[in-house]
Amino acid sequence: MNVTALSPSLPKSNLARSIGLILLILVASILLLAPLLTYPLYLIKILCFVLFAAAFNLVLGYAGLLSFGHAAFFGGGAYIAAHAAKVWNLPFELAILAGTAFATIVGFIFGAIAIRRHGIYFAMITLALAQMIYFLAVQMPFTGGEDGIQSVPRGYLLGFIDLQNITAMYYTVLGGTALGLVIIWRTVNSPFGHTLSAIRENETRVTSLGLKPERYKLIAFTLSAGLSGFAGSMKAIAFQLASLVDVTWHMSGEVILMTLLGGMGTLIGPIVGASIVVGLEHFLATSGLPITFIIGLFFVVCVMMFRRGVFGEMKHFLQRRRA
Repeated sequence: MNVTALSPSLPKSNLARSIGLILLILVASILLLAPLLTYPLYLIKILCFVLFAAAFNLVLGYAGLLSFGHAAFFGGGAYIAAHAAKVWNLPFELAILAGTAFATIVGFIFGAIAIRRHGIYFAMITLALAQMIYFLAVQMPFTGGEDGIQSVPRGYLLGFIDLQNITAMYYTVLGGTALGLVIIWRTVNSPFGHTLSAIRENETRVTSLGLKPERYKLIAFTLSAGLSGFAGSMKAIAFQLASLVDVTWHMSGEVILMTLLGGMGTLIGPIVGASIVVGLEHFLATSGLPITFIIGLFFVVCVMMFRRGVFGEMKHFLQRRRA
């Protein structure tokens, strides 16, 4: 008698869910214990860029919009949050909310202007609009010019958790990043997210069904901008600094690099890409090697070997094995 025939096998969908749950618990355990293994401020930087790359992936990977201006939302949110915390003496939560609200409003305005253009025209319009924010950051008195806004107070979370404690700051940023990723996951897996994917694949067919692609793309762009500002706000408070680095076009190029390197159109890809880029910058900082050249070379090699990105190729390989 065949014993295995008597025991029902676990359905593939349930097996995949079980594996996913185990991996989620494993990752959560690593993140909770990570401050004991390495410097928390380095981990905070990774978390902020993970959320930034995931937010950018919402428009590039799912809506098919290549924006060269997302640094305006990331850096703009950082400046507003830093100013609100230092000059207006707002508590941590309201300072973060102010930076996020600013990025959301600016994202809606930029999207309303650029969303009707396609391809390189859309990219160039977003770049031009982002450069306006950069020049404002250089010229406006409250931004501090090339010095930026320094010595930003971290304040207290919920009025009693001292965020001067770097470990407390890490867990706060970890919670904010997790919240942002959940919002992105829920958006992508909703009917709205499925419509975005359909627009990316064939916008003409979606229009023929009576839907308005511009409206969906504008909502996605605005949501992406708000989450980017949320990431920038947390970074400014955690590092107690808002500078021109966060609002330059180089930052827009860096988040594109993170998304493409990890694998656009996936939820895990931007997380992998952001971790790789920030990790390379961190470990090469004291090596004396040209960091930009090394990261560019690494990107070229990955593009040639992993056309879907690092995680995208892994996912494709596992899907072929399963088939």
